[in-house]
Amino acid sequence: MYERMLDKTNIPTIEAIHETIGAASIDKLIQFESLLMKLYDLSKELKFPFGKNYGWGYKYSHKSKHLCYLFFEQGGFTIFTQIGDKQVFEMENRLVLSSDKAKEIWSKRYPCGEHGGWINYRVISEEDISEVLEFIKVKVKPIEKNISRR
Repeated sequence: MYERMLDKTNIPTIEAIHETIGAASIDKLIQFESLLMKLYDLSKELKFPFGKNYGWGYKYSHKSKHLCYLFFEQGGFTIFTQIGDKQVFEMENRLVLSSDKAKEIWSKRYPCGEHGGWINYRVISEEDISEVLEFIKVKVKPIEKNISRR
């Protein structure tokens, strides 16, 4: 487990978040958010959602649908998302083309429902960003964004 921002009484500033996750992870966070914005009508909230072991992070949503949580950690971040029973078949089909890391994370998911569960994916590389987005795309289908042309 990586050290997280666990003081619920101390709402972190953007500077404290950046100091905690580090320069390399700031770039990955920006890239992750940019890709999410291309796929969804994205909203982001700073939250302390699950109690003292998870700490501060961002909750990302598309309209009223929860996409994922991103928890700040020393030198990085971990993304949590839930795949429901109805999405398990599609998830397992997508995993055929995924890395061993993604397959292992899926196999070690925290159970929720009969076959679904919560995954936690520590983002270290750009490949990790692409793979965690596949989990999110299974959870909530991306939208077609209208791009105006001038």
